[in-house]
This record gives sequence, structure tokens and C-alpha cells, in this order.
Amino acid sequence: MHYDRLELRAHDLRERALLKDFRAIIRAARPRAPALRRQLQGIKLDDIKSRADLAQIPVVRKSDLAQLQSDEPPFGGLTSTRAGAMKRLLMSPGPIFEPDAHAKDWWGAARALYAAGIRRGDVVLNTFSYHLTPGGHIMESGACALGCPVIPAGPGNTEQQLEAIAHYRPRAYCGTPDFLKIILDKAVELKRNVKSIERALVSGAALPKTLRDELVERGVAVRQCYATAELGVIAYETSNTKGALIDGMMVNEHVILEIVRPGTGDPVPSGDVGEVVVTRLAKDYPLLRLATGDLSALIPGKSACGRTNMRIRGWMGRADQTTKVKGMFVHPRQIAEVANRHPAIGRVRLVVSREREQDIMTLHAECAKPEDGLARAISETLQSVSKLKGSVVLAKTGSLPNDGKVIADERPIS
Repeated sequence: MHYDRLELRAHDLRERALLKDFRAIIRAARPRAPALRRQLQGIKLDDIKSRADLAQIPVVRKSDLAQLQSDEPPFGGLTSTRAGAMKRLLMSPGPIFEPDAHAKDWWGAARALYAAGIRRGDVVLNTFSYHLTPGGHIMESGACALGCPVIPAGPGNTEQQLEAIAHYRPRAYCGTPDFLKIILDKAVELKRNVKSIERALVSGAALPKTLRDELVERGVAVRQCYATAELGVIAYETSNTKGALIDGMMVNEHVILEIVRPGTGDPVPSGDVGEVVVTRLAKDYPLLRLATGDLSALIPGKSACGRTNMRIRGWMGRADQTTKVKGMFVHPRQIAEVANRHPAIGRVRLVVSREREQDIMTLHAECAKPEDGLARAISETLQSVSKLKGSVVLAKTGSLPNDGKVIADERPIS
């Protein structure tokens, strides 16, 4: 039922242990991490005795990471281990560069996999990307910590994946929920047997109730986790003793999570919606108060799964315009770059929607005199910059709202 005894700790015992680990890790890392020293300037570690005391520390945003890394490559002075001693050197859209270290389950994915019903010896089909980005490695490290062999499939190549499924008969799937649907649909089309897949841990894309219900009807018990490339797995869904899904997500044991007022580092009252800020207790890369840009809220009361950590309501929108599409972040500065490469267009707006349980990107671009092939050229630039495909609609000059919004996420939250 539970991964280990840490998940059953009393609240005050967990708080004391997390803050003790926090002080020890930062005390050891600070001499080798100049950016940490700057972030903690004027703050005495011994004064950080409660979660509320963390508000003394300035938050760091993803945009800050990009600037820090540009000024002081490769990791902005935030790591205590040199790049040459890391396990992998990774890169996410933005670009933002992330290390992968050698510690067992460094990304904290094992608990989420276990909560999804995946056990030692289960073969795992991992369809998260292994190309530059951390997604595939996050899930593989957790599966290996559980003792599960992994098929490193990555996204795409659906027919080849069906061959691997038929041969290895994986019990578990990791990836985005919409790609799981693509695999199941293709299996029906090609009359392939994929019934070995009984469990799934999904992330990186929306999981509306309609899609979850469809996947369950097709024999796959689906649980989702909340993860980022910088922080690993932050929270994950759990089940009660009868296997039924419990509302919300359980916060992982290796992070300190706060809900703050968007644009500030100030905690909001319990239950209020605010921005998720996370401190990751990793010796090699101890990120302090990273503002994720995601909105959520704490759920009061004890979970029926028996775990005693705090729960959040899951993803409730973005505090900024940075948007996750098919597991990849799309930044406003990327859309600006697309516009800059095409002088013929003016104001632009990327609209993210869902059709047939898939994320869809449409770039609306104002253009006074559209030329043949311009929309196709802009679409190619959009894919080059964001690494995601999207359609382009050319609009009349002055037709788009003058509200400063570059990315409009129009997907339903549930």
C-alpha cells in the first residue's frame, strides 16, 4: 500500500526532518554554489525553523534560471556538483539546462509509480522523451529504483511500439495520457493485442475525466503525477484501500511545497488558490523556492490512502503565460521569436485547445498582405522554435485583442 515508512510520518516529525535536511544540504552546498549564496544573503540558516520561515528567502522563477545559466553556465551557480561529475546533462525548451545526478531515484518518481500500482518486476513502457529533455530519465530512474525493467520507447513510432508491446508484454505505461490513447487506438486499427498494459502513470498533458474514463473502460487503471524538468516529481495521485482514486495529489517526500500569492513569495491561507513554489532537497542541485508558475491549492484533512503528507488539488491553471503542451513548455519569448523571424506579420497569439483528446496549437498572426506560402513558413518556424507542431491562421491587422496576451490556454481544466 505504501512505498516506505516516510509516507506515514506524523506531520510535526516530517516538518522537523525536512527542515533539518534543508539546513544540512544548504550548509554543505552554499560554499560551492555562488547563486545560492546570493539568494541567501543576509539570511541565517539556523533561523529557518518552520515552513513559514522560508518566506524570508526570495523565490526563483524559470525565467531567472535561464538568465542565471546564460550568465554563469552551465547551471547558473546553483549546483554544488560540477558538471563533469553529473550523470547526464539535459536541456529543456526555453532553453533551460538541467543536471541528472547519480543518486538512486534522484528525480523522486518511484513513489508515484508505486502509488499507481506498479511493482517490482513489472515491465514498464516508457514513452516520455529521452532526447535532451529529462522526461524519459525521470520515469526510468524511478522504475529502476522499484526494480522494474524499462522499454525506452520515447514518443512516436507507434507501430514499432506495438511490436515491442506484443513481444515484451509490459504491464505498465509511462507517458502522456493522449499518447496512450493513440497507442490503444492504433492497436485496434491494426488488430494488435495490448491488453498486457493494466497500469499507467501519466503526466505532461491534461487528463480530463472523459479521457480517464475511456482509458479505464479499455482496461488501464490511470494515475497521474505532477512533475517538472527542474524539480522531478512534485506530487502524485493515490488510491484508497479498495483501489479507488482519491481526489487531489499527494506531495512527494523529498520536496517542501508552498502555495503563495502569484507574483510574490508570500504564503496564502490554507485552501486558497495560489502559485506552487517548491524547494527540492537534492544535494547536487538544491533548488530553493522555485516558482513553478502553476496554480493549485492545499486540501485540508488526512487522505484516505493513509499517507500523511499534505495534498494539493493538482494543476489549476498557470500563474503566467508559459504553457505546457504535450508535455513541453511553450514560453511567450518563443512565440515572440517566431514573430521576429517573419517581418510580414504583426501581433501574434498562440491559442492552445483540445480536439479529440489531443492538445492543439494554433498561432494567430496579423498580416496586412499575406503572401503565398507564408502560413506554411510560419508553421515551420513555430515547430523549429517550440519543438511542437501547430497550425497558423493569418488574421487582418488589428483583429487580435490588444491585451498583451501572447499565449491563450483555452483547454478545459477538467
